[in-house]
Amino acid sequence: MSPRVLHVDPSSPREERLRTAAGVLEAGEVIALPTETFYGLAVDAFAPDAVRRLNELKRKPADSPTLLLVSSPEQVDLVARDLPESFHTLAAAFWPGPLTLVVSAAERLPREVSGGRGTVGVRVPGLGLPRRLAGTLGRPITGVSANVHGQPPCRTPAEVARALPEGIGMILDGGPAPGGAASTVIDLSGKTPRIVRAGAVPITALAPFLPEIDG
Repeated sequence: MSPRVLHVDPSSPREERLRTAAGVLEAGEVIALPTETFYGLAVDAFAPDAVRRLNELKRKPADSPTLLLVSSPEQVDLVARDLPESFHTLAAAFWPGPLTLVVSAAERLPREVSGGRGTVGVRVPGLGLPRRLAGTLGRPITGVSANVHGQPPCRTPAEVARALPEGIGMILDGGPAPGGAASTVIDLSGKTPRIVRAGAVPITALAPFLPEIDG
């Protein structure tokens, strides 16, 4: 069955469309939606069955961690614990934006999200749609790319439908995504901050905040 398509303004989505999409997530289904770069796949982070289906849909290893998108730094408290001071400093400086911070996962976070690693990557996205959808749902959503693991990312709803013809409940059509570099990923869960992936936020921009960064 083809997914339902709902047209949205990705920068300023209407409230009723956000509520409709949140209802799809609450039902345990997968939504494809635009992010600042490519289309991503969202499920409720606290729905383990939905996260498992997401991994199967992407053909992604079950022990691979899943990035979460949050509505605000405060929503991180639902999925993380023991946040270091560097987390608050970086969040204040770079969120909303393309910086993913890896921190210690809360005990209540489903293992399907953390991949059993005890950590979780979180980000407040710069684009209004995924940020506000997490706020409407009241919980973080996943933010993995809308493609089969290892295949090119999708920039349009049509590309999503071709790459993943089954398993998606709804596509939020915000027009073509712009593409570009993925988020920069910094691991703050250890004693020393570590660069996991260089990306849209230059490491030089982070250095003043993390002089001890490793990588």
